[in-house]
Order: sequence, then C-alpha cells, then structure tokens
Amino acid sequence: MIEIRPFDRLGHADHGWLDARHHFSFADYHDPARMNWGALRVWNDDMIAPGTGFGAHPHRNMEIITYIREGAITHQDSLGNTGRTEAGDVQVMSAGTGIRHSEYNRENVATRLFQIWILPDRAGHAPSWGTRAFPKAERAGQFVVLASGRPDDGDALPIHADARVLGATIGKGETATYHLGMERLGYLVVAKGAVEIEGQTVRERDGAAISATGELSVRALADAEVVLVDTVA
Repeated sequence: MIEIRPFDRLGHADHGWLDARHHFSFADYHDPARMNWGALRVWNDDMIAPGTGFGAHPHRNMEIITYIREGAITHQDSLGNTGRTEAGDVQVMSAGTGIRHSEYNRENVATRLFQIWILPDRAGHAPSWGTRAFPKAERAGQFVVLASGRPDDGDALPIHADARVLGATIGKGETATYHLGMERLGYLVVAKGAVEIEGQTVRERDGAAISATGELSVRALADAEVVLVDTVA
C-alpha cells in the first residue's frame, strides 16, 4: 500500500532565511493525522539561505539524520565536534542524554537538505555525532544503507533505533528494489526526478508512506535520486 503526500500539500513555514516544508507535524504545523510514521517522527525539507543557519540549541533522546541535497552544512556541537557535510552525504546526531548544536550554511549558495528525526529504541543513550561521504556510484540502481540501527550494516552511520535510512540513484527507465517486509513501514521522498511505485507517480520532493509491502519496487520516470526510511511499525 502507498499513500502519496504531494509536496504542495506539506506543512509550510517561510522564515526568510529558512524555507521549510514539513511531512509531519512540526513547530507551528500540526496535523493529528501526521504525527509520525512508525518510529519516524520528523521529515523536514529545508532551504537555508547563504550565510545563515540554526544557532546553538538543545536536543534530547532523538536520532537526527541530515541528508544534504544541495550545498553544504557546517556543524558544531557541545561535545567538541565540528564538520562540514556536502551534497549527497549524510550526518547523524544521536541526541541521547543531551547535546547542543548549531548548523550553518557557510556557502555562497542556498543549502537544501532533508532533516529526519527517528525515535530511539530507548532514552538515555550517550550523545554522539558523525558524518561520512557516500560515493554516488555505489547508489546507482540500488539502495545503499546510509544510517542504521542494525549492527551488521557495515559502513552505515550508526543510530540507536530499529530503522534504516537508505539512498538510491536510479536512471530513467530503470528499477531499484528493496526488501521492506510486510510488518515494516517505509517512507520515501524523491530528492530529484520522479518515480513510479505501485502504479502511482511520486514527483520531486513528494513523500510516499508505504505499508504492507514485502518487496518495494521503484521505477524511475526520469533520472531520480530517492531517500527511504525503513522503520518499525
């Protein structure tokens, strides 16, 4: 089963320096029907203007994954971590018992990103942060695990949740498949291009809430880049 959530129907907040779309209830956007999708609590589609960003602020007990679509983001936190994550790459912050961080666009172009929050498997994990580059060639025509709570997921950035974050680049006319499992939930957003899932078209920056699907098949209607969260129901 699949429910398309069109980009133009998402929650919207334009703060000037930040133009945000919300797939789920967040800040001043509240929809009781869209509080979460399993353990997936937040998926924000953010545009951050050059030279601006989020000042230092706290989080607790949340796994926060940032997927950079365009530009780059510069991170700094209360653990002493600093780093810059570029387009196509991912950073993970496990807020755990508490962390303060800032995220700035130090570039001379707008940064566009997906900010994904996943509920942890329990409260009280030690806070942490990490980032890494994922070569785009690895994602050609297949889903690659970018962040995961499964210990056997190798090079994926670790999170404290029964969930995976995956990415794929799919050439026009090609199909990428992923074994989701009937008991799991998937949420897919098209970062670029357009795809077809179960006979329905999912356009750029649309969301697709997926359930009761053993094998997920995604066919590209144009050269496409997609991000998928696989989560416990």
